[in-house]
Amino acid sequence: MNEKKNSVGHDQPRIGEIRPHKLVRHIPLKPHEYTQRITRKEDVFILSHVGIPRADPETWWLEICGQVERPQRFGFNDLVKLPKREVTALHECAGFPTNPRIATRRYANVVWGGIDLATLLSEIGVRPEAKFVWSYGCDYGQFADVTAEVYRKDMPIERLHRGDVLLAYEINGEPLTQELGSPLRLIIPGYYGTNAVKWLYRIELAGERPSGLYTTTYYNDIELNPDGSTSAHPVWEIAPESVIVSPADQQSLSLDDFEIWGWAWAEAGVEHVEVSVDGGKSWTSAALEDGDRWAWRRFSCNWKPTQPATYALMSRATDVKGQTQPLSDRRNSVYQLSVAVV
Repeated sequence: MNEKKNSVGHDQPRIGEIRPHKLVRHIPLKPHEYTQRITRKEDVFILSHVGIPRADPETWWLEICGQVERPQRFGFNDLVKLPKREVTALHECAGFPTNPRIATRRYANVVWGGIDLATLLSEIGVRPEAKFVWSYGCDYGQFADVTAEVYRKDMPIERLHRGDVLLAYEINGEPLTQELGSPLRLIIPGYYGTNAVKWLYRIELAGERPSGLYTTTYYNDIELNPDGSTSAHPVWEIAPESVIVSPADQQSLSLDDFEIWGWAWAEAGVEHVEVSVDGGKSWTSAALEDGDRWAWRRFSCNWKPTQPATYALMSRATDVKGQTQPLSDRRNSVYQLSVAVV
């Protein structure tokens, strides 16, 4: 049998060693290098808390269980024979699990290919008691001095009704690498990357949220309520964000017309983008291109410096719910760069 028991209480596929079995972080691009609408596979950030599981598609499987009518187990070859869908979506790291105030600037815009999860679950049959979708990855180990047997995340089942949630095995038309989650990973467009479980082997439907290191311990934002109490909110939906690609930080410009441009995105959809050249004292509306529902969108505005000086450039996005990027102290705070006009 190509499986083993874990302390969570269910079988999981046997995998090769986790190599390396430690934190893996690879961030290839800086903000001014995101010049392409679709990020190359080689330029997508890689981040794993405990290492890279070496899973073999020939012996790996996906189990769908819990509050479903007909629990099933699929081999990888079974899944790739099902109808494939492609979704272009912004992929963003949520940043440090314990500190939402640090903006880490790790993102990519890619085309995911795989199976539509909502369609697959409708064929299996979802029971009315199901309120959350739990997802399990093969990676395990110690993170922040705490040991977890599996990487487990969740999402409200209502997110399935908005569409485009995938069991992905391709990126930009190519097979996923092991570093990016092969053989299979969950993709939830509009949700931060921490929810896009890599090395996915189990989908479980349940009536409540699971407790665990990556669901109720870390990746929760603590908010202060009007009555002085606090409440925790899971890190799910991507907040409005934007980044200036051109000019680059520390670039020298002349006293000529110049196009300031970059990318903007939000789970709810971007309503508008503004640009500042004086460190946020004043703002000018930017032109915003149409784009795919979940992808980033290009914004731009023309700027003619009035005199030689050092300028602090910023952009901020506002989503359709009226939420705007904060100036500081949040994972989606505005990105500021400095240019010298000579």
